Amino acid sequence: MKKIYFLCLACVTISAAYFTGKSDTADIAKETKAINAFLNDWHAAAAKGDHNGYFGKIAEDGRYIGTDATENWDKKAFLAFSKPYFDRGKAWDFKALERNVYFSKDGKTVWFDELLDTWMKGCRGSGVLEKEGKEWKIKHYVLSMTVPNDATNDILPFKGKYEDALIEKMRQQPKP
Repeated sequence: MKKIYFLCLACVTISAAYFTGKSDTADIAKETKAINAFLNDWHAAAAKGDHNGYFGKIAEDGRYIGTDATENWDKKAFLAFSKPYFDRGKAWDFKALERNVYFSKDGKTVWFDELLDTWMKGCRGSGVLEKEGKEWKIKHYVLSMTVPNDATNDILPFKGKYEDALIEKMRQQPKP
């Protein structure tokens, strides 16, 4: 009878540990710290021109969306675009001023947003990370320049000078 009791107790304990997954606050805090280090290292790799350190963190099927309306790259295209910057030993230097990290229930997917200090002044980055084995990989990253609400009307004519033709061309294409 004692053996059955201990067997049942072991099963309940293992099941509870399995089904609670990432809901443990200590695990989330530890993983959040790891995610912050991962993203900080990713940004630092660009600042140092560390090609492998930067692109090694992007999933093979990862996407990078840049600040220009035409910049929607798969990893291979982004790598080709970025190569001259990394070849000179320094690409870009983005430093996170704040970051919010959110986990899926199973803890294998993370989405985040970050406010960045860049050569373009304030930028917003957001992305999705996925755990591949024991490593996090960037599946999707979007970089956007921030525009203060009070400056929008001043910026629109300048922005339109560069984007009006592109927007019109896009309007003529079939919609998704």
